[in-house]
Amino acid sequence: MPLIQWNSSLSVNIEEVDAQHQVLVQLLNNLFDSLQLGKGKEVIEVIIKELVKYTEVHFKFEENYFDNYHYPDTDNHKVEHVAFVKQIKDFQNEYDSGKVTLTVDVLKFLRNWLQNHIQISDKKYSPFLNQKGVY
Repeated sequence: MPLIQWNSSLSVNIEEVDAQHQVLVQLLNNLFDSLQLGKGKEVIEVIIKELVKYTEVHFKFEENYFDNYHYPDTDNHKVEHVAFVKQIKDFQNEYDSGKVTLTVDVLKFLRNWLQNHIQISDKKYSPFLNQKGVY
């Protein structure tokens, strides 16, 4: 069973953003599956690196929309992005150095953060961008 099941409650009504969110969901599910199946550290490290990299690409994509369309809550949204990237990079560094292990609790934190961010913060910008013709 996946850690996160994509459904319409996660849609922000912007096709490319939804597609990117689905990739993030899949990466978390891949990480969860790897943990459940007892995959080696090397496999998990690759997925974590991909998750960090894709998260940064996705946030930059969203922020380009904010800047191009002068989204009024840009600063607050960017603060959330910076904080999450810092958290996930800190986890990656600690995992790579052997200070922490990947646990279901870590994955639940990532799941909850992603779901909350999409359903609360991202849903705030979607009507604004939709009004600008972004779908």
